Amino acid sequence: MYIGILVGLLAIALSCGYRFFADSTLLLLLTSLIGGIGIAIIQTLMPAYLKRISPDNASVFMGLFTTGIMAGAAISAAITSPLEGAFGWNIALSIMAIPVILAIILFSSGMPHIKSSRNGYLSLPIKSKNAWLLMLFFGIGTGAYTLVLAWLPLNYTQLGWSRNASGALLSILTVAEVISGTLISIFIKKLTDRRKPLFVTLSLILVGLILLIYIPSKLAFLTVIILGLGIGALFPLSLITALDYASNAKQAVTLLAFVQGGGYLIASAFPFMAGILIDASSDLTGAWVGMIVGILLLFAMCKKFSPRNFMVRY
Repeated sequence: MYIGILVGLLAIALSCGYRFFADSTLLLLLTSLIGGIGIAIIQTLMPAYLKRISPDNASVFMGLFTTGIMAGAAISAAITSPLEGAFGWNIALSIMAIPVILAIILFSSGMPHIKSSRNGYLSLPIKSKNAWLLMLFFGIGTGAYTLVLAWLPLNYTQLGWSRNASGALLSILTVAEVISGTLISIFIKKLTDRRKPLFVTLSLILVGLILLIYIPSKLAFLTVIILGLGIGALFPLSLITALDYASNAKQAVTLLAFVQGGGYLIASAFPFMAGILIDASSDLTGAWVGMIVGILLLFAMCKKFSPRNFMVRY
């Protein structure tokens, strides 16, 4: 696991760094592929690594890890455009290798080197209905994240807001996400029944989506803050809930790979389907209504995540 995470970090660093020399669309796509492989390796192995080094605090560290993902995405998105304007797109993209190199140094020097079990990994829990339920829950929840991130600015430009003002709303949303994700990391050990924070989180997203449909401009700042708090908490909570049903590192690798692999595929469909709806109606209302339906489904699924009765068979 330790070596695998380092390999993933190295792949991301190489993909970012090589963009300084990329002079064609094909090379950019190739670097994206390599970087994506690195990200997939890390997000598959990190939950198991955290489960191995600190079983009692794995949920806390998982919350911090997922919050870091959101914060990193926000920071990189915020600085790329100014860097591109000042130095050109090659430097703007390749400079992202610097924090990755720093992460490699910190991880290799400060984290314990734990070897994976020689017994190998378990097969994917494709026969477990509850594993599929966790995947679907994560996929729909992450779909809310990708949908809002992709289409929120356009929603407000269609309402007459400037691009800068719409971008500012997205920044506020991201700050709210990071704050809520951090709060989840702090208090998660006290929230042993994950259903309670999940209900609160889903309620926030539901309220935010309703405001986005009916009062988008007058309460714009309140709307994006509520959405950010909900989405920012749901992302780590979804993965922490899945991690709860892995009793050891081997199960964590298997279950989280299954949940994230299928979940991200589901989530990627949300902004795509929203684009189809926009082409058909020139309006985002249908996309937000569809997301409300998804959140209502999550409420129903959430009831099944009992810490005593819910289990995944491997």
